[in-house]
Amino acid sequence: MSSRQEEKEQRKQERLAREAAAAKAAKRKRLLQLIGGVVVACAIIAAVVFAVGSGGGDGGDVDDSSLTAAAEEAGCTYRAFPDEGQGHTAEKLTADDYDTNPPTSGQHNPNPAPDGIYAPGNEPAIENWVHTLEHGRIILQYKPRTPTGVVTQLTTLFNEDVADSGGAYHTVLMQNNSAMQPQVAAVAWRHYMACDEFTPAALDALRMFRESLVDKAPEQVP
Repeated sequence: MSSRQEEKEQRKQERLAREAAAAKAAKRKRLLQLIGGVVVACAIIAAVVFAVGSGGGDGGDVDDSSLTAAAEEAGCTYRAFPDEGQGHTAEKLTADDYDTNPPTSGQHNPNPAPDGIYAPGNEPAIENWVHTLEHGRIILQYKPRTPTGVVTQLTTLFNEDVADSGGAYHTVLMQNNSAMQPQVAAVAWRHYMACDEFTPAALDALRMFRESLVDKAPEQVP
C-alpha cells in the first residue's frame, strides 16, 4: 500500500473513531436526561402521594360521619368546607369576604391571634383569627348577649385536657364578631360545628369537635 493510501486510510479510521465517540457521548447524554426526568417524576409522585396520604395536614383524616351524627344528636350542625385560600392581606376584612359564617379559611392578616380567652369587646379581628385557624387552633365562639352561664361552661371546656396537653391547648374562646346566627360555634380550618341552642349534648358535641380537629390545619405551629 502506498503512503498516500495509508494516509487516506488513517484519516478514515480517525474520522470513524470521532463519529463513534460522538455517538457514544450523545447516547450517554440522552440516557442521563431520561434518568433525570424519571427522578423528577418520581419525586413529584412521591410528594403527591404524601400529601394525599397525610391529608395535607388539613383535616383529611377527620371522621366526618361521627361528627355529623354527634351534631345531629345535639341539635347542632357540622360542616366541612372547601379551602378558600391562605393568602395574606393587610386589609380590614368582614364576614362578607368569606363564604361561611363563621369563616373557616381564606385570606387573612399576617399576624395570627394568640391562644387564650378574650373578654367581650376585646376579641381579635376576623382577619387575625382566621390566620389562627390556619395554625391548627380551635376557636370557641358565642354570640353577643349570651348568658353568663353558657360562657362559664365554655370556659370550662376551654380549660379541659385535649391531645394530652393538660388543658387550654391551642384554643381560643371569644365573643363572635362575624354576626353568626347560631348561639355557639366551634371553628377549625375548613370546618365548624354550630349550635342554635347550648345544651349538655351540644357541649359534648363541641368537645368532640375540638378533640377531632385540633392541629388539623395546613401550618403546624407550636
